[in-house]
Amino acid sequence: MLFHSTLRKELARSFGATLVVLVTIVMTMTLIRTLSQASRGSVNPQEVMMVMGYTVLGYLPPILTLSLFISIVGTLSRMYRDSEMVIWFAAGRGLSSLLRPLFAFAWPVLLVVAVLALVVWPWANQQTQELKDRYGRRGDLERVAPGQFQESASGRRVFFLDKDTPDNRSGRNIFISTIERDRETVTSARSGRVENLGDNQFLLLANGQRLETSLKGGGLRISEFEEHGSQVRSGTLAAAQESPAKTRSTLALLQDPTRINLAELAWRLGLALAALNFVVLAITVSSVNPRVGRSGNLIFALFAFIVYYNLLNLGQSWIGSGRTGFWPFMLALHGGTLAAGVLWLAKQHNNWALAGTLRRLRASRA
Repeated sequence: MLFHSTLRKELARSFGATLVVLVTIVMTMTLIRTLSQASRGSVNPQEVMMVMGYTVLGYLPPILTLSLFISIVGTLSRMYRDSEMVIWFAAGRGLSSLLRPLFAFAWPVLLVVAVLALVVWPWANQQTQELKDRYGRRGDLERVAPGQFQESASGRRVFFLDKDTPDNRSGRNIFISTIERDRETVTSARSGRVENLGDNQFLLLANGQRLETSLKGGGLRISEFEEHGSQVRSGTLAAAQESPAKTRSTLALLQDPTRINLAELAWRLGLALAALNFVVLAITVSSVNPRVGRSGNLIFALFAFIVYYNLLNLGQSWIGSGRTGFWPFMLALHGGTLAAGVLWLAKQHNNWALAGTLRRLRASRA
């Protein structure tokens, strides 16, 4: 049908433009946040783009859903303003007949959202977590960066290096602060180098000073040295035995239905069901009076989207804490939203009015 093909083309243009804008905004915000994490030492600066890519990939389900929602609302609102919907209604077609062309356009997007939420989301989170863990478990000497104070993996030692050599085996103007066994030690040296003796790694300092202070108030001891060596732990910290729920596959969540896993499962299924409900809601909220402002229904649509996803987050928290069950929440939020959207659509399709209904009820009683 010519109308259906024209509608799908306009939806495709609007969806593409909206998607580009939203992805650009999310990428910019994610880049700023990732750079902040890299400056704090949580992310390897050389892996910023990889972490940003995995993060944006995890954000794609709500981005695609919002793009689809905005494109449908914007397209149908324009048809109302340009009186194209009047022609559609004059041809004997109602709002419910728009469901077929809209779902014919939206089903690939809904399928992609479901795959991203159930499969790609945990995989992207797992890759990001592995990058952060690998960077966090690096050895003490690997943490040292020229011109920066760096903390060791155990948190008991702080390094500072003014300059290093191209081979990263020696440096100049070294400062080390260590706290262990109720004693704080501050060591400074003009130069230092790293040497491997067997399976052990040693840091050899030259021409320096060592300041030892007892944390119990026992006194202060200062010593100077021409050469001082100390063993440096180069091993990595043990990885966490239990991975976060957001990094587990959907099948693993189903096999171990704990509260935390069910909360994560509700979030993933909610992303797919929300995309489906927003197609129905888009038809109902797109009705606009040409004499009224053009942006009123779009603002309401964005407000509905924000409220819906906040309820998703709230439900995830409630399921994880045991305040509500998995199935009652899914039926209440997604089933209730779908029922409300269908009833609202039926009201607009059949031109139901509360005053007319009350008059008919009074007439039937009389």
